[in-house]
Amino acid sequence: MRIISLSVVFGFALLTSVALAQPHTILIKGGHVIDAKNNINEVMDIAIYEGKIAKVAKNIQSSSGMQIVNAKGLYVTPGLIDLHTHVFAGTENGSYSNGSAALSPDGFTFRSGVTTVVDAGGAGWKSFDTFKRNIIDKSQTRVLSFLNIVGMGMRGGAYEMDLGDMDPQKTAEKALANKEYVVGFKHAHFLRADWVPIQRIVEAGTIANMPVMIDLGGNELPGGKVLLDDLFFKLLRPGDIYTHTFTEIARRDPVVDPQTRQLKSYIIPAQQKGILFDVGFGGSSFNFNQARPAIKAGFLPNTMGSDLHIGSMNGGMKDQLNVLSVFLSMGMDIQGVIARSTWAPAKAIKREDLGHLSEGSVADIAILNLREGQFGFKDVANNRQEGKYKFECEMTIKGGKIVYELNAISDPILINSNSK
Repeated sequence: MRIISLSVVFGFALLTSVALAQPHTILIKGGHVIDAKNNINEVMDIAIYEGKIAKVAKNIQSSSGMQIVNAKGLYVTPGLIDLHTHVFAGTENGSYSNGSAALSPDGFTFRSGVTTVVDAGGAGWKSFDTFKRNIIDKSQTRVLSFLNIVGMGMRGGAYEMDLGDMDPQKTAEKALANKEYVVGFKHAHFLRADWVPIQRIVEAGTIANMPVMIDLGGNELPGGKVLLDDLFFKLLRPGDIYTHTFTEIARRDPVVDPQTRQLKSYIIPAQQKGILFDVGFGGSSFNFNQARPAIKAGFLPNTMGSDLHIGSMNGGMKDQLNVLSVFLSMGMDIQGVIARSTWAPAKAIKREDLGHLSEGSVADIAILNLREGQFGFKDVANNRQEGKYKFECEMTIKGGKIVYELNAISDPILINSNSK
């Protein structure tokens, strides 16, 4: 007969009672919380339990936490949402659809405070199942999709010029059958004088009641001249998204006149109508000569999509935190850039379960250090912008689990019963 000592029983009971008295698996202490949805902009503590935000309050008792994160002097925000990425990685040469131009998300997200990405058109209705099987289902990062209006997705060249492969009904049906993952539709890289692709993608968006994201190829109107006011006021709906807002590529109609450096008169009215303007920095789609005068004129982007891909990760873009730092350098405030990479994109894709720190919501959290110093930023045209501040990610929490930690700011509390 096995004899169990009273000390062992007492030790087990003590361990059980202590565990039951600790309702929080992680307690973030002393961070400056920024939560646009809940209008929080002050030092608070955040308790996490079973993958959810359990409590947001001042001075939550440390004894209630199994793991303490010291966030003093740091910013605590919802996990960042990157509205514009290319993560349908694969073996197709140079392609963003199961191709080598896209990136596998997990290596580039958590270290930047990003917990959710939206792939911008890599997959079409014909290739979405492969995207889901190879990327969405295998990634720790939450991966969503703007489904390409082209059935084969963003494979480049003749594939993206094929009007015969732009089927709004089948595109909408695939989206509605995968509403957990598909949040809208993407148009890109069409180089002929024809508005038909825009009309078809808006039709898909109307059928599915989802937004569309537009990346103009540059020659959609007869004569090769794209007129943004026609796009914004005649074709798009409130809630639709225009990306690469601050590009200055010759074949596109920029938001700022390249000669006068004045913001065009219809841009702010388009935003007031409800058109959403995404940064879409990318490898060739951001120019300080567009962004600086636009911001000076009072025009700010709605969302901070990075356009992450092989061609942008080592250039001026780097990652979403660098994009936020770029806009800090041009005069935007901390609360503004955080809102535009958390709650604003969540609303844009109708995923209002994300992008905030409400009690009961999923515990996706970024803990950021705002470094002060002398920093330099560049655009695709090699223009330079100096800045005094730069974001750096200290920790990322996804679904209540620490998935990235830079400087060991968490402190596990170990319970030792001293029993043998």
